[in-house]
Amino acid sequence: MTESQPVPPSSGSPFWRFSLQFYRQPGVAEACIALQEGAGVDVNLLLFLLWHAAQGRRLSDAQLRELEEKIGAWRDLTVIPLRNLRRALKSPPGLVPGAAAEAFRTRIKAVELEAERLQQEAMYALASAALLGEAAPSAAEAARDNVAAYEGLCGSPFAASAVDVLLAPLAKPRD
Repeated sequence: MTESQPVPPSSGSPFWRFSLQFYRQPGVAEACIALQEGAGVDVNLLLFLLWHAAQGRRLSDAQLRELEEKIGAWRDLTVIPLRNLRRALKSPPGLVPGAAAEAFRTRIKAVELEAERLQQEAMYALASAALLGEAAPSAAEAARDNVAAYEGLCGSPFAASAVDVLLAPLAKPRD
């Protein structure tokens, strides 16, 4: 997810609304970006796993692999190129005046966010079509299991400090 969310939190699927709320919690954005940069994490997939965990559900390794296969092409053809373009425009070539380049970068950022929202809406539809995962004893346990499964799929260790930040909100008892 990008740094700002201009989309109203009341719109979209329950998964999208969870993502917007969760991502805004202290340290979560930074933890997600650290995992994205350090281990190749798809933040939308990570948030999907945390959303399931918040509902007390953990996904199997097979379900996680199947989900990755279904969403990978979209991410690779839309989200990542838009992210790379947005980042490159932080230091644009001098041809275009700075203010115009920044306005263009802002528009790219909005398109990137829309690509992420569309990915999340498609993931939500996949989850709605078939109940994913199995019940876990707690949201905290489901979150630990889901993140560990994703770490295994990525094949690269996740920074423990980033994982701790992401698991902390799900370890809190619900009111």
